[in-house]
Amino acid sequence: MQADPRALRFAAAVTTVVLSLVLILDSAWLLAAQAVVFALGAFGASPYGMVFKGIVKSPPRELEDARPPRFAQLVGLIFALVGMVGYTTQITPLALGATAAALFAAFLNAAFGFCLGCEMYLIIRRILPAAR
Repeated sequence: MQADPRALRFAAAVTTVVLSLVLILDSAWLLAAQAVVFALGAFGASPYGMVFKGIVKSPPRELEDARPPRFAQLVGLIFALVGMVGYTTQITPLALGATAAALFAAFLNAAFGFCLGCEMYLIIRRILPAAR
């Protein structure tokens, strides 16, 4: 399975905006919505990617393996779920810290094209022979 890197960066940019709003508005509901987006992305059905495909009609110059970005979406989901636990248990540092960590990773991808979760995926594949 292949992915358009432009769509991935677009999704990261939208995620950056959404997670920034979560922190600004202190909104557990918005974080829950982003968690759903992360879950869908982990299974290859990113809503933000679909919006990108609806807007941009030109084909990408190159495609990349979709497995690392899908893993990154799973990592984002985990951080969003931890943040939601923080919000529901009123452990504010946990809620803000987990959301901020996900925001940082999304911003790195959106601004610089550096996918932290993708790099984690590649490192795990190198370390664990069974993951190949």
